[in-house]
Parts: sequence; C-alpha cells; structure tokens
Amino acid sequence: FGKWHLGDNYPYRPQDRGFEETLWFPSSHIGSVPDHWGNNYFDDTYRWNGKRKKFTGYCTDIFFDHAIDWIKRSAAAGEPFFAYLPTNTPHGPFLAPDEDIEVMEEVVTNTKLPRMTPRTKSNLVRYLAMIRNVDTNMGRLMAFLDESGLAQNTILLFMTDNGSTFGHAYYPAGMRGRKTQLWEGGHRVPCFIRWPGGGLSKPRDISGLTHTQDLLPTLLDLCGVQTTRKFDGISLAPALRGEAEVPAERMLVINYSRMPGSLDFPTPDSPSILRREGGAVLWKRWRMLRDSELYNLENDPLQKKNVIDEHPEVAAKLRRHLDDWWTSVGDIANEPQRIIIGSDAENPMMLTACEWLDVFIDQQGQIRRGAQKNGYWELDVAHGGRYELELRRWPREANLPLGAAYNGQGALPIGQARLFINHKITTKPVKPSDKAATFTVALPKGQARLHTWFNEGRANPICGAYYVYVKRL
Repeated sequence: FGKWHLGDNYPYRPQDRGFEETLWFPSSHIGSVPDHWGNNYFDDTYRWNGKRKKFTGYCTDIFFDHAIDWIKRSAAAGEPFFAYLPTNTPHGPFLAPDEDIEVMEEVVTNTKLPRMTPRTKSNLVRYLAMIRNVDTNMGRLMAFLDESGLAQNTILLFMTDNGSTFGHAYYPAGMRGRKTQLWEGGHRVPCFIRWPGGGLSKPRDISGLTHTQDLLPTLLDLCGVQTTRKFDGISLAPALRGEAEVPAERMLVINYSRMPGSLDFPTPDSPSILRREGGAVLWKRWRMLRDSELYNLENDPLQKKNVIDEHPEVAAKLRRHLDDWWTSVGDIANEPQRIIIGSDAENPMMLTACEWLDVFIDQQGQIRRGAQKNGYWELDVAHGGRYELELRRWPREANLPLGAAYNGQGALPIGQARLFINHKITTKPVKPSDKAATFTVALPKGQARLHTWFNEGRANPICGAYYVYVKRL
C-alpha cells in the first residue's frame, strides 16, 4: 500500500512478488514519469490490483485506509496477514492537508530555528505537516489494532528508508549529513519493533550495527518459519528477546548508486555506476568513507576530523572487509535488470524514460519542460514475433501532441521520430500536431536494447521518447 520503487513492469511489480492485494504508484514519488499524469497527492489515480483507479482524498490517508481495511478483512477470515505500507510522504514535492499545514505553521512560527530563507521555511512547514499526517495515521493504525484485539499478536515495525532531507536545516540530531550522503546523518535511521505477546524483552534501545537486510531473517525467526536459505543479514530475534547482543565485531558496508542528474546521455563513467571506493565501512564506532577518510564517532560524532593517518591498523582492517565485500558483489552490482516485453503477464505495457540506463528522467516536471536528454532501455523479449512500438513525448492520458507546450511550457519542434532496435534503425516523419509515432518491428526472443529519438526535421536530435507503449501483436 503506497510507494513501491522496486520496478514498474513485470516481473518486478508488487503483484508479481507475492502480494495478493496491491495499491501503489510507480517509481520514486507521486508525480514521477511513470506515475499517472497530473497526480499531486490529492484525488489521485493509483494502481489497484492491476488496474488504474481514481481515489478521493490525500495519498497517505488513502494508503492507510486500504491497509486497515485489508487487515480487517484478513482477520475476519481467520487468515494471517503481512501488510507493507511504505508512504511516499514526506518525499517531495511538499504537499500536505491544510489542517496539518496550519498546525505546523504555528509550531514553526513559535520555535527558534536556525536562519533560513522564507522559501526554505515554507518548505519546512509542509515537510513537517506531511510527517504530522503520517504520525496521525500511525496512531490510527495502532488504535485499530488495539480496538480489534489484534495488537497482542501483531508484529508492528516502523522505520524510515534513509537520512533526513531537512534535518540538517533545523535539527541534525547530533549527526553530520543528509539523504544521499555517506555521513552518519545520511543512513542512520530509527527502527521501532513492537510485539506485546511475542516474548520480547522490556522496551529499550538496542545497540550494535544493524541494517535493513536483517529484517527478513528477523521476521522469519520471530514467526517460527524454518528455512535453509542464506541471507545477507542476521536475525535480531535473540537481541529483541534479551537473549543475546548484536555481535560487537560486526562490520557493515553502505554503498549506493548516485543520481546522474547532470548527464544528458548514458556513459560508463556515470555516477550511477556502483564502485568499490564509493562506499562506507562501519565497525563499532569507526566509519571509513570512500576508502580515504576515517572517523571515530566516540569522540567525533559530527565526523569533522579525518584520522585515517593516525590509525592505519583500523583503516587496514576496514579496507580488508571492503575488499572482501566488493569481491562478493562487484560482478553483479551493475548488472542491468532488464524489462521483459511481450510477456502474457503484461501485454500491452508502457516503458518510460524513468528506466533509461544511467540517465535521470523521473519527474513529470522534466517532461513538461522538455528536458533534452536521451537514454536506452535494456529489454528481454519474452516471445519472438511482431511488436508495435508507440513513441510518445506525453503519456496517453495527457492526450497532447508531440510538440505541444504544457501550460505554456516545453514546446518542442519535433519533426521526425527514430527508433533503433535489433540492429535496425527506422525513421518516420511526424508533424508537431501528431500525438505519437508508431512503428511495427519483428523481434526475436532474447535480449535487446531499445533506442529512440525525437528530432527536429531530419537532424538535430532533441530528446528520446519519454514514453513507449509496447504491444506484442
């Protein structure tokens, strides 16, 4: 229920990964390129059990409403349930219900804050308003579990996915850094686990290094599910029960693909390519960043003093772990996850520029502006045969011509469409008033790359097709 961001097409959609009830939106945020055109948190159209449906209300309220309703139905049927509820808020854009904005405006007005611009303060109010709305909905969910008698035997887990986008501006919580950074403030997040009837020890903080990969083995352990599978994480159940501590000598590595925001085309040197030296190694209170900086949080929580030259033995120990880790993942870290086309599970289907390899186009605002970027799709053709590829600058529901502006913005002088797949280039003249350029191609089963262009006349490439609708004929 909510944000998925693990793939928009088969076999990566939530309904392909075992979820029986799904209400979600694609990609990273509401208003992303593959999201329904014009969604803005209120009265949006989401994907509900494989179909698009328009809902009434605020996004977070809708996701909690449906999660609670589904849990209620599952419990009434005597079925166990697993509900995953990742909210899009407080991800930007910063849009919240008026009630929450009014409350947080008063709070911010009456709070002494660091100096910030009026725009930053306005965004902060709305950011906090979104958090207040999440808090209200969490309280509503917990009250429902209590009132329905489900709380005692329900494992409730609450956490966030990355460091704050605003904490550095008003309350850094004693940490340096923010989302997308290797500093402690970029990756250290809260994780609360509650299970009143599960034999957990008294409520407390649990020290030691833990990470997201621990959740699956922990939940399996708590639920008594036996498996011979090997996991990247460990079960935290003994620590939660008070039977053991998190291993003190444990080391973790944090690494991630950086956004290639400034690049207009794919390149093997893109910052989105995962590299060994882009990571951080965590051990006790030591943090080694980018294989060149070492910090001791014990006496330097804000990570201001690089002591790598003063502690070569610590750096060598962390470097060995980094090398071992990279040896285990380096060969697969940058493997493209190909989109399957022509499958019976999703035919017809939509490709978007969001899935271009190593080029960032994932905001509807970029589409409105006509961002002059291009990339390509890594595909896997499920069945050989004839395929119809419909190239568009705007999604179908926008119903706009290729060259049209949107609210006076982003008109493009498109005069030609070009397609390159299966080693063949095909071109087609188009008028700015055309809404799409449609090609029919024969494709063999197997891997393929799809390249598209919208040009000005016979030359001068402008951008790629932001949307391609694919149908196996």
